[in-house]
Amino acid sequence: MSFLKIKDLSVDYQMRKETVYAAKNINIEVNKGEILGLVGESGSGKSTVGNAIINLIDEPGKVSSGSVLLGDLNIHEDPLNIVKYRGKKIGLIFQDPQTSLNPILTIGEQLIETIQTHLDLTKEEAKERSISLLNEVGIKDAIKRFDDYPHQFSGGMRQRVVISLALCCEPELLIADEPTTALDVSIQSQILDLIKKLTKERNLAVILITHDMGVIAETANRVAVMKNGDVVEIGITKEILTNPKKTYTKSLVSSVPPTNKKISRFVIIEKENDETNKNNLKILNRWTKKEIIKQNLVQVKNLSKSFDDNFFTESSKNSVMAVNDVSFNIREGESFGLVGESGSGKSTIAKMIVNLFKPSVGEIFFDNVCVTKIKQNSEMMKFRKQIQMIFQDPYSSLNGRLKVRDIVSEPIKLHNPLISKNDLDSYVFDLLESVELTQNSADRYPHEFSGGQRQRISIARSLATQPRLLVCDEPTSALDVSIQAQILNLLKDLQEQLNLTILFISHDLPVVRQMCDRIGVLRDGKLCEVSDTEDLFLKPKHDYTKELLHLMPKIESIYN
Repeated sequence: MSFLKIKDLSVDYQMRKETVYAAKNINIEVNKGEILGLVGESGSGKSTVGNAIINLIDEPGKVSSGSVLLGDLNIHEDPLNIVKYRGKKIGLIFQDPQTSLNPILTIGEQLIETIQTHLDLTKEEAKERSISLLNEVGIKDAIKRFDDYPHQFSGGMRQRVVISLALCCEPELLIADEPTTALDVSIQSQILDLIKKLTKERNLAVILITHDMGVIAETANRVAVMKNGDVVEIGITKEILTNPKKTYTKSLVSSVPPTNKKISRFVIIEKENDETNKNNLKILNRWTKKEIIKQNLVQVKNLSKSFDDNFFTESSKNSVMAVNDVSFNIREGESFGLVGESGSGKSTIAKMIVNLFKPSVGEIFFDNVCVTKIKQNSEMMKFRKQIQMIFQDPYSSLNGRLKVRDIVSEPIKLHNPLISKNDLDSYVFDLLESVELTQNSADRYPHEFSGGQRQRISIARSLATQPRLLVCDEPTSALDVSIQAQILNLLKDLQEQLNLTILFISHDLPVVRQMCDRIGVLRDGKLCEVSDTEDLFLKPKHDYTKELLHLMPKIESIYN
């Protein structure tokens, strides 16, 4: 018998001119000891369903119909039921552990407060239970860490604390909303293993909300696929992923970067006209393509970067070595990947290459010119024109007060101040069309676009100066898997047609495999190894690389 039964659940948002249906007649059941995966793109309604179970819907939203049964009890029948069971019978794990924890209370204080709210225990009994929970979720030296504050824990450790908070009152249902999206692959693996272990040991019913199909393949017993507030398909995970019946599910599965092979292009089933090649023809007429010679465009030699940690201390001797004696080269026309966990030094290297950071030690050569020694502003402008950067978050990297026309034209006017208005408008329109946006997009603001469209605007802006090197710093990590596939196809096409050289930075190994010719693996600021992509995936040399590849979620695991 199912423990959780969601029957005909609908969630509406009554707006001024229309009603938005965030979830429509949802029917889902979850058994104890089972993990149900809830997948779909942003806006599909998966988080809405998770929040609706415990009535955490912000106004003007409301649960307009349906019921949620825990066993035989309809918890939506009486508002007091939800207050009573939220935290006690139902535990919650959210995406960002930092926002789930109170920064001015110690971990111990937060655990004791939660336990005493729901259970009749003394403070000493609550403390003993808290320490036992911290040990259970893998917090080392739990007694010592009990009085630490959230900022004293790493991201993975904070998420373990959040899990202990979710479990502290012996819940029977656990709702985990993107619990590993913000975590590196090794920490992600630990958290998912912990959730699976606790599900089995405590006989929990678990809803795992995610857009990562690899995580679903390795974790969930069953999966429900959502689109536009509807459950499109539901069934055993292996059946859904290996033999999807609905077109949308096929599109989601086909958009996932494979981990066991390299493909030339992502298959996008739902997007009828994935014809980036045709849209890029106009920009080719304007582009001064440099003939590719098999030579190094970028050379990084013995690069180190340390940051003085003297902001909170009187001593300036304390420093953090973010990059430690790193050397590699990027050949003209190739895609070179840098991978590693958070704090490995990937983004710091990128910022030194584009001259946003100055190296503490070492040199960077671009087209045989040592850019770290450039002093004249005119020479630096020539250099900056040839290197452009695409950032992780397309919203924060675009000026929200400017129209798209002004965002894209700004670098053009900077490097070509005498360009006429007609030529400028024509060039902006061609750039927008090259990234599959209409000319009408020029007169809109960034907030009027989706995340994927905003990233296309960022790419158009980066192409405005006709660069030779594109530095892509986690350009798709904030995007859904199908949107990610479209952006990656676009970058592949642009590189091929414009003879671009790309530095691609990511902690997503399957994406890097599809995008890069060679890969460098970083750990704690040091370069572990550099290898051709397929050699690295098939015959890794360094133990750390082997560990990363082993821990990587694999959608192909479902076939075993």
